[in-house]
Amino acid sequence: MKKYLNLATALIASLKPKSKIPIIDTYGESILIQEQQQALMESLFASLMSVGYFGKAHLIWDDGQDREREIFTALMRNEPIFLYRQGERPSPSVEGYYWRLIGEHPSLRVYELQVEVEGD
Repeated sequence: MKKYLNLATALIASLKPKSKIPIIDTYGESILIQEQQQALMESLFASLMSVGYFGKAHLIWDDGQDREREIFTALMRNEPIFLYRQGERPSPSVEGYYWRLIGEHPSLRVYELQVEVEGD
């Protein structure tokens, strides 16, 4: 039932107009101090703008909470999703996707949600 509710919420969200300005919505509680959060946001904005993306993105502070609804909503709207790992490993992603480590970020705790592609 929860999966259907998440899917319905994501479907409704996909019908809303997309943002025309760069913005990153965050979910969860961060363990970083304000300056570290600011540096992370600046890094994500720079990364998005360098590939010509100027819309809405999402950052999940991986606090162990279920974020399936937020993930499905962003996926339905075709918006980038990032995760900041706060524990030993990132939380599991949704089926058919995986968290790809962004090695360029010095913390080695930032991931981007990617589609799993099956090999030939």
